[in-house]
Amino acid sequence: RVQLVESGGGSVQAGGSLRLSCATSGYTLFRKCIGWFRQAPGKEREGVAAIYTGGGSTYYADSVKGRFTISQDNTKNTVYLQMNSLKPEDTALYYCAADCQHPYYSCGYCYKMPDAQENFGYWGQGTQVTVSS
Repeated sequence: RVQLVESGGGSVQAGGSLRLSCATSGYTLFRKCIGWFRQAPGKEREGVAAIYTGGGSTYYADSVKGRFTISQDNTKNTVYLQMNSLKPEDTALYYCAADCQHPYYSCGYCYKMPDAQENFGYWGQGTQVTVSS
């Protein structure tokens, strides 16, 4: 049974940092698209970042580019999201998802486009990030 478990969320002040982890079990990260998403109350889900673990290509939303870094550790079956220079608008529930299963969507497209995100096969439960000003 595939499980994705996020951790590392918490409350920080603006300008602070957090590192989120997405640990997978029953699943290999090799050659998979893994995405981080977030959803704030009253807002639509947003694709934050993604990584294709086959070659290490990474993708970022404009809102986090230069502040967030996605990375993988295949030995631990874990994907990380390092978040620096956090802003109050980063406050949200953060999810990871694995394996975009659409045959024609690239990883960069699948995580970014709201309609395409439904093609991710596995989702975690989320970890809350709260940034205070």
